[in-house]
Amino acid sequence: MRGRIGGYDPERMAFGFTMLDGDQTVECQISDAAMDELAGTRGTPSIARQGQFVGLRDAIEQIASDLYDSGSMVKGATIRIFTKHIPKQRT
Repeated sequence: MRGRIGGYDPERMAFGFTMLDGDQTVECQISDAAMDELAGTRGTPSIARQGQFVGLRDAIEQIASDLYDSGSMVKGATIRIFTKHIPKQRT
């Protein structure tokens, strides 16, 4: 389930957010490159990341949910989405 928007972390070059599994909060992050890949763009300024996240939120949260449900994550670990997790666009 949808959690809160955490915001941009310039040190990690990633945008943070949370999701909920019952009463458990799951920390999540998506890298700049992964968000741009999902948006089909490059070099989005950090100041525009929250707007980009909001526009892509459903797709980003679905990817995070799929990663969580795969069971390959360590309990309590942050789910990190990288470009390798973004489905390739078919043309």
